[in-house]
Amino acid sequence: MNYDLHIHSKYSSDGVLDPEKIVKIAIRRGLNGIAITDHDTIKGGLKAKKYENDDFKVIVGSEIATERGEIIGLFLEEEVKSKEVQDVISEIKEQNGIVIIPHPFDELRHSAFHPTEEDAKFIDCIEGFNSRCIYQKYNKKAVEFAMKHNLTITAGSDAHFSNEIGNAGIITETEDIRDALMKNEVKIFGKRSSLVNHVGTKILKTIKRK
Repeated sequence: MNYDLHIHSKYSSDGVLDPEKIVKIAIRRGLNGIAITDHDTIKGGLKAKKYENDDFKVIVGSEIATERGEIIGLFLEEEVKSKEVQDVISEIKEQNGIVIIPHPFDELRHSAFHPTEEDAKFIDCIEGFNSRCIYQKYNKKAVEFAMKHNLTITAGSDAHFSNEIGNAGIITETEDIRDALMKNEVKIFGKRSSLVNHVGTKILKTIKRK
């Protein structure tokens, strides 16, 4: 079972992809499922959920901005409205969701969360490979943190454009993806995204602000 656990749709401020198109592309690329993790909303995930079937699953998620950086919540049913770290984590947990720290330690992103030793007990997973990390030392540091604290290591493409979908993700033998993540029964795969996609995102953000 292969899942890309970090994808953005048009419901993100820096996204363009229609949820239905994302699902079609992911299926074409041999994925068994995806997580839609739009910025501060689950709208994209809920839309994409309509297109799942017996052979392809959609996880509803969101990448939530906090005062310390972004946190991903997976398996959400309601919008996370808080912005303070502990409140965001509480809202995710109250929905029986999973807390993932995406692209931690990435010093090139102002949105990166830099988890401390104290934070580890509140986190379920660490994104150990993000396709959009320009320098692999940040992914390496994430893996080291996860291993030190016995946290599940996940991966995701962080796709904003169609050519990125499936660039990274997790592999598991079980169909219960939530259980696999919580029991640390996953492996990761991934390749780096082209720098062209970073440029495209910057242009898109500028256009959407107008």
